[in-house]
Amino acid sequence: MNKRTKIKEQLLTKIEELKTSTEIKLKSPITDFSLDDKIAQEIDELTQKLEAQNPNLSPLLYAVNLLDGVWQLEYSTAREIRGLTALKYGLKLGSVYQVIDLATNSFFNQAFVKHRLGLVSGYVLVTATFELAKENYSPLPNKRLNINFKKRYLAIEKIGKIKTPRLNPFKIVPARNPKGRVPNFDITYLDAELRIGRGGDGGLYILSKIDNKELLQEYAQFYFENH
Repeated sequence: MNKRTKIKEQLLTKIEELKTSTEIKLKSPITDFSLDDKIAQEIDELTQKLEAQNPNLSPLLYAVNLLDGVWQLEYSTAREIRGLTALKYGLKLGSVYQVIDLATNSFFNQAFVKHRLGLVSGYVLVTATFELAKENYSPLPNKRLNINFKKRYLAIEKIGKIKTPRLNPFKIVPARNPKGRVPNFDITYLDAELRIGRGGDGGLYILSKIDNKELLQEYAQFYFENH
């Protein structure tokens, strides 16, 4: 086992050990919101060690094809994810996915939400497009993506066990981009199984690549219906 593989296993094992039984059942990501500072620091240190072992130092030049597909969020310190893990009224965050389509330079982020008693389930979905950002010192892209958020969808899929197609979605609003700056995302680690990135606000994201043909088909249909 090489050094990079060992650090990656340590990081993912640590994250998995910190999940509650509910988070494991719902396939929820965890955040630093409820973690002891020492534990959060340990995760950050492991993350930085793995980033230093990045096999693709310029992922947008030499490994951009690895971005394509479905990614599941495992851990984050980002404000929007922290907010979702602190929902009220018995609502719990489930799985959070990002589906990236290089053919259209677009993606959507989808966060599933369920009531702890099964009273209601739904999701929040945000669509966006992206472009490879060129650094000031180089005419070539390196590791940064510029993001343009498009729309936010709020949906209720079921009330109890009854499907609610008329509420899927029940609200569509423009997604807000920050005023005065272009949202961006730096890919700090990338291989065929794992991606680490940091948003423009410094939020950390750790995602695992998964094989989910259903979500890929959903994305293709969604993109076709909205373009």
